[in-house]
Amino acid sequence: MLKEFEEKRGDREVENLFAILENLTDIKDTQVEKITKSSVAVFPVLLEKLDQAVKLSEEVEKDYLELQKINQKKKAVNFEKRQKEWSQFIDDMNFKCQRIDNTFEEKEEELRDLYADLNHKLNITNNN
Repeated sequence: MLKEFEEKRGDREVENLFAILENLTDIKDTQVEKITKSSVAVFPVLLEKLDQAVKLSEEVEKDYLELQKINQKKKAVNFEKRQKEWSQFIDDMNFKCQRIDNTFEEKEEELRDLYADLNHKLNITNNN
């Protein structure tokens, strides 16, 4: 029984191998020539399309790099502009603070003079 099973199995494997060999021969005889002919027609078109894709990607990269340079310049200009505006703002604030300090000192001096004058008048009035 085991021998019979091995013979059937061997026969099936031989049949499978012959079927595979037949398919390979058929593909070799018919499909290889067909693929060769179609590739002769298709490959130049494919190559042309790939060349176009490469050129387009190079243009996109070039445009991207140009835009990047432009943006870097704009950023630098805007940064410098903001720095100048900030410096001007700080200068203006310092000037206004100085004016307020000066006004405060003037008012303080005026009040001292006023109280000194009032104190002097009070002393004169009290002495009489």
